[in-house]
Amino acid sequence: KYDPYQNAVAERVNGILKQEFLEGISIKDLQLMRLLVAESIDIYNTERPHYSNYYETPQQMHNQSKIKMRTYKSKIASQKCDAI
Repeated sequence: KYDPYQNAVAERVNGILKQEFLEGISIKDLQLMRLLVAESIDIYNTERPHYSNYYETPQQMHNQSKIKMRTYKSKIASQKCDAI
């Protein structure tokens, strides 16, 4: 049984890739699609600012040490913390 809440961050990233980079694209060549996905991921990490990164790119956030990165708890971890 699959629960998307167990990996919400990955689900969010996959949704952004599909909606912002791959929407309306229909390519039957697997090698070409892999290249397009790789380029999309590179743009996502190096050019696209993220709200959760204080409008910095993921690469900028990882290359700095002044701003603390936001972290997210899983739904299960949050429930365990609430129970304590």
